[in-house]
Amino acid sequence: MAHPGRRQITGFSNPTVKALRALREKKHRKASGKFLAEGLRLLTDARESGHLPEVLVMAAEHQGGRGNHPLLAALEADVLAAGGEVIETSPDILGKITGKDNPQAVAGVFAEFDTGLARLNLLCADIWLVAQAVRDPGNLGTMLRTGDAVGAGGLILIDDCADPFSVEAVRASMGAIFTQSIAQARWDEFLPWLRQGPGQLVAASLRDAVPYRGAAYRRPCLVLVGNESRGLPEEYEAACDLRVTIPMKGRADSLNAAVAAAVLSYEVLASFGD
Repeated sequence: MAHPGRRQITGFSNPTVKALRALREKKHRKASGKFLAEGLRLLTDARESGHLPEVLVMAAEHQGGRGNHPLLAALEADVLAAGGEVIETSPDILGKITGKDNPQAVAGVFAEFDTGLARLNLLCADIWLVAQAVRDPGNLGTMLRTGDAVGAGGLILIDDCADPFSVEAVRASMGAIFTQSIAQARWDEFLPWLRQGPGQLVAASLRDAVPYRGAAYRRPCLVLVGNESRGLPEEYEAACDLRVTIPMKGRADSLNAAVAAAVLSYEVLASFGD
């Protein structure tokens, strides 16, 4: 007897396929409060971090698909036990949902997280990453991945950043979206919140900056990077506790925003003796 939480979808015009495909668009993600994540490794990382998809979509005919893979079997069992839904479909339909010509064998639908500042406790980690108006979802995903690597508490998004729950950002995070706290705020909300407690705000900057190596970093340290093309507004930099510069030995005058965040984060980590 089939489990009541499991069903098959064979048609591209199925309403569920249309609803899942719509999650690739920000307006539908915001309206539903859901987002897509794909790949067995990423979904396994989510499961191990305490996050289960509400809907699990599997391409049963996909090479390397359901079969007897123990991780997928465990994921499926946990989703069903939690009252979630498991959908079996074809690789072509799964590709239509995720927008990839060669999709992974599995995708999941998750509830978006609370992204309010109030839920953050800066004292729970020595390092936090802060992105201001970073528009490339790949950069956001990379920053989440960096945060996971350095043991950061999470990523705070300031002003008009790319959506961290987009398929591209989630994919680039390599599962770190499930291990890192995420908050979103305007600058005029973020700065008063930060100044109510501990937290050193450090900007990658060229204005009145000191070398990034050997700078006086303090716990908890919030590493701030700006927009990919414009950098940080001058008034934002002026409000920081410390401005540091990374030397450029070639013709380039700056690093990619996500790369700059990684370089600074590891320097902060080294300065703390970790």
